[in-house]
Amino acid sequence: MYNPMGETKIKQNKVGEMKMSIFEVIMLLCFGAAWPFSIYKSYTSKSTAGKSLVFLLILLTGYVAGVLHKAFYSYDKVIFLYIINFCMVSVDTILYLRNSKQESHSVNNF
Repeated sequence: MYNPMGETKIKQNKVGEMKMSIFEVIMLLCFGAAWPFSIYKSYTSKSTAGKSLVFLLILLTGYVAGVLHKAFYSYDKVIFLYIINFCMVSVDTILYLRNSKQESHSVNNF
């Protein structure tokens, strides 16, 4: 199958489906394993310490790009890992915004 980026051809198995990269799966599983801890910390600490909104937005952009790539050029089941990771980063981003708002209110009350 032709890759529109022009570098290489995408490997296909015998039935014509795209092969998943085990390395991509491992990478997404490792990232995915970290997010519940980050979400828990954000939820319980009610603090933005150690977090960056810009970083979270960059990650969301990256996961959107991964989903779009999988949807249009290399569809396989890995797309669900991108979607799950996107959802977890979205939750962490929402918690960041909530915590930031609470921190600004507590500073203004002093």
